[in-house]
Amino acid sequence: MNTKTFLVVALVAVGIVVLASLGLSFTSPGAPVEFLGMHVAAADVEFIPPAAGALALVGGIVLLVVTTKRIG
Repeated sequence: MNTKTFLVVALVAVGIVVLASLGLSFTSPGAPVEFLGMHVAAADVEFIPPAAGALALVGGIVLLVVTTKRIG
């Protein structure tokens, strides 16, 4: 499988997953907080909007349709 095919499959798959779930949210570890001798762990919640999934899906389809020109 060449690089273009892999990229098309990845973009289309990610686009479909994000659109099907109406956006994805995930947590990433944040900076721990020390306050009055207590250690509090923090987490940052990130969100990938459905518009990003739509852009990935359209980008994958465009890459699928566009042909590359070979030089020489």
